[in-house]
Amino acid sequence: QVHLKESGGGLVQPGGSLTLSCEVHGFSAEDYNIGWFRQAPGKEREGIACISSSHDGRAYYADSVKGRFTISRDYGENKVYLHLSSLKPEDTAVYDCAAGSPTDLECLNTPFAVWGQGTQVTVTS
Repeated sequence: QVHLKESGGGLVQPGGSLTLSCEVHGFSAEDYNIGWFRQAPGKEREGIACISSSHDGRAYYADSVKGRFTISRDYGENKVYLHLSSLKPEDTAVYDCAAGSPTDLECLNTPFAVWGQGTQVTVTS
């Protein structure tokens, strides 16, 4: 089955850290761009991080998370991670990973075709 599965979400205090995992099933993560997105209630989905296929291997971040979040990969386990640090209440959202074939567009503008189900991150005291 071709699908992605996120895990690692939960409740965390402001300033805390959390690591999300994206398990890739049915295809090799190294052949595709893998992006992380989030959506808060009543707001549009926001692309926050992306790592390009291993041919390129570059990481990209939205300004809203740059310097606080880090995307990484473990192709041996066919997984992509998102490490969230210095968390703020406004980071509260459902976080989702997605995969798509590389194009000439910037990584976060990849035509993502496969999506995970999402994992909830809640930042509160």
